[in-house]
Amino acid sequence: MNVMATRPRRLESYVHGAWAAGAREGVPLLDASTGAPVAFIDSSGIDFKAVLGYGRETGGPALRRLSFHERAAMLKALGQKLLDFKEEFYALSAATGATKADSWVDIDGGIGTLLSYASKGRRELPNTRVLLDGDVEPLSKDQTFSAQHILSPLQGVAVHINAFNFPCWGMLEKLAPTLLAGVPAIVKPASQTAYLTELMVRRIIETGILPEGALQLVCGSVGDLLDHVEGQDAVTFTGSAATGRRLKTHKAIVENSVRFTMEADSLNAAVLGLDAAPGTEEFDLFVKEVAREMTVKAGQKCTAIRRVIAPRSYSEALIEALRDRLGKTVLGNPAEETVRMGPLASLDQREEVRARIRDLSADAEIVAGDPANPSITSGDAVAGAFLNPVLLYCDKPGSAQAIHDVEAFGPVSTVMPYDTADEAVDLARRGKGSLVASVFTNDPAFAEEVVLGLAPFHGRVMIGNRVSAKTSTGHGSPLPGLVHGGPGRAGGGEELGGLRGVKHYMQRTAIQGAPTLLSAVTGRWLPGAEARSGGEHPFRKSLAELKIGDQLVTGTRTVTLEDIEHFAHFTGDTFYAHMDEEAARANPFFDGRVAHGYLIVSFAAGLFVDPDPGPVLANYGVDNLRFLTPVNPGDTLQVQLTCKDINPRASAEHGEVRWDCRVTNQTGATVAQYDVLTMVAKTRE
Repeated sequence: MNVMATRPRRLESYVHGAWAAGAREGVPLLDASTGAPVAFIDSSGIDFKAVLGYGRETGGPALRRLSFHERAAMLKALGQKLLDFKEEFYALSAATGATKADSWVDIDGGIGTLLSYASKGRRELPNTRVLLDGDVEPLSKDQTFSAQHILSPLQGVAVHINAFNFPCWGMLEKLAPTLLAGVPAIVKPASQTAYLTELMVRRIIETGILPEGALQLVCGSVGDLLDHVEGQDAVTFTGSAATGRRLKTHKAIVENSVRFTMEADSLNAAVLGLDAAPGTEEFDLFVKEVAREMTVKAGQKCTAIRRVIAPRSYSEALIEALRDRLGKTVLGNPAEETVRMGPLASLDQREEVRARIRDLSADAEIVAGDPANPSITSGDAVAGAFLNPVLLYCDKPGSAQAIHDVEAFGPVSTVMPYDTADEAVDLARRGKGSLVASVFTNDPAFAEEVVLGLAPFHGRVMIGNRVSAKTSTGHGSPLPGLVHGGPGRAGGGEELGGLRGVKHYMQRTAIQGAPTLLSAVTGRWLPGAEARSGGEHPFRKSLAELKIGDQLVTGTRTVTLEDIEHFAHFTGDTFYAHMDEEAARANPFFDGRVAHGYLIVSFAAGLFVDPDPGPVLANYGVDNLRFLTPVNPGDTLQVQLTCKDINPRASAEHGEVRWDCRVTNQTGATVAQYDVLTMVAKTRE
């Protein structure tokens, strides 16, 4: 479908497994550069209670039947398929005011986040439907009563209410952890740019990759949808703090304790170090970063730098450098290759930013850029929502108010001087909580003092200097593996952050009971649970034959002084506790010479390893290795090896098996304990 040839069009919502237009023609959505209509949006006539029910009753069960690995494979397939439609998305994205570089962040960045979560799901999560959280908690001395925390998917729907500035990434960065957790989603994009979100959802649905009901889309108002959310649902919101607070206190959300995550206004700061004088590499990097954050997406980013905190003696040079760099920014229709900054998303948005500039002018003076007379090279000067980059300067930021309270959501930043590191931290903190701050310095002491001062008030702090300049992702780039969110006025949310984002859509439950029953629930053997020993060596069993609780109790081996000395000379580890009786006795932990810990592990492997080729393909490590009781010459070792966890890989002919390994001495005391990790074939040759 050629989206450019079919504009303007009526956007549709995808609900109850079908596309549905609103009952009315709807409100026109305009091209940000030309003012031409792109689409009409309306959601009247939709039964929102039924939409929630469809997600809970159809999408939820379908997703929960899949394992984490199957959901991860689903995300990977979806991300790869979306890459085929990139050019179509890019073509429509220009209407939002986004340049090609802006669209890359939104489109490729969103798809990349989807693929990143797919990879994390395969690498970091088990091929199960329940996630274990932490270690077993023993609750009795005789191991008859224990507890294990588990995470299971919420049985409701995640409602994602997104902002206008990233119509693709904003949806996908929330959708990825939601679907990986096994929870269906309802996406409500901001109206201004909903036509791009709708196009992407159309392509997603056409792939047939997602189970029916896993994703629904509402183009237009959500009506009374929030009246019907329940305790198993979750609501996420990205937008203004005022709207977020209103939603957070919605009657149904409060009464049903619905999980609510907000990403709101954020007066992000960038701090130039006292060591970063004009002429240093850090000064130049700082100028480049501030200018970039002001102009990317025309400053319409929740992570954009709003407050530029610099040493007072460098402020004049900084303003001059920024004025020069911003003056070279080509403003116009982003469809033109030479354009480096496009318009704001709408005329209303431009008027909003102009009003906020007037508010900021109570504390600061404009030192670069004319907000009333944009200088454009292309586009419609009247109908287009163009605005020059505007830089302000506040000479006394410590006594100012507006610059720490007002966010102009556009290409606007305020320079504010400081004299000491403490003052710089204080100015940044006056933002009352932000998504991100950056510190540009090559001085470790300054970095330590300022970063630790900023950390409690920010979700992320980036340190920039000459060493990381070429590899840094920059101040304003949220990354899938890092927390995206912030305390205080930034909303208090924690989106992304790797698996932290997934766990938000799961319920943590402490399961208590007899170890055998806990093992049945969790799919993992734990101490005190039933085990089966005797018969065929567990290493001779494929994944198809191996069972949780299969156990090997080995023969014994006595450790001699000759063993210890040979191991010491062979490895070069001649630490005194192994070689000097008198020095070893003086050690508070030993009664004399002791065996090396790694000798114990090596002897244990010699006791439990089956030497012949078979289903066990490789040992790829140990986890949680602890040496608990010293081994002296004459002590006798024995191993109890138990199949603890079986994790088949969905896309391979092998899987991972975790073995509980317990090494004891002749008195039954545990001398070493750890998990052995092996790769095992799914079937025997």
